[in-house]
Amino acid sequence: MLKILMVCGAGLGSSFACEMTVDSVLKDLNVTAKLDHTDITSVAGTNADIIIAANNFKHQVEKYDTNTTKIFLNRLVDKNEIREKLVPVLKEKGEL
Repeated sequence: MLKILMVCGAGLGSSFACEMTVDSVLKDLNVTAKLDHTDITSVAGTNADIIIAANNFKHQVEKYDTNTTKIFLNRLVDKNEIREKLVPVLKEKGEL
């Protein structure tokens, strides 16, 4: 199953809000995935297929993880932005 990890500074508020929005987008697309959220320093120990984070964490995420597909957002709870950036990745991974 596809694993998607949402990342923010503390791993609580904004990453969880993003996770709920991603879940809604995936339901609209009829895609099943395992979703989770974490703080920026825990990214190194994960094995997600996709990491989603705010643009302001781009350098930290890329420092901790160089192999996972990453999506960086301007607005973590913007359904349209998430859909726009997630759909091409899901197609690339054969999920759509």
